[in-house]
Amino acid sequence: MKQIILFDGECNVCNKSVQFIIKRDPKAIFTFASQQSTTGKKIMEQYGIDSDLNSLVLVDQQTYFIKSSAALKICMKLKWPWSLFSLFLLIPTPIRDSLYHFVAKNRYRFGRNERCMLLPSDERKRFLD
Repeated sequence: MKQIILFDGECNVCNKSVQFIIKRDPKAIFTFASQQSTTGKKIMEQYGIDSDLNSLVLVDQQTYFIKSSAALKICMKLKWPWSLFSLFLLIPTPIRDSLYHFVAKNRYRFGRNERCMLLPSDERKRFLD
């Protein structure tokens, strides 16, 4: 089953992260939706995810993951050597999330997107409207 990554479509760091994941996900396990999109909003509402959440979200079947847990569970599915980062799941969540929170809080310092990413058609089909 495909897993859905919900990301902040206005955030340059988030958009670069999505491009990073696509290049390292040759089995196309992940599909993507911007948290600002109609589909992204519906998924967040369906799972009871706070719309003000300052985090990447990984939706996996009947559950979802946020912050460092989402990022590391995504890494688990990426090709070698990125899958090794999933070992950081052994670190207690509050410690991992404190680093994640610092990056998330400062992510707009790297700029904001005023328009959607232009993607090749093979990548575009991985995005939910």
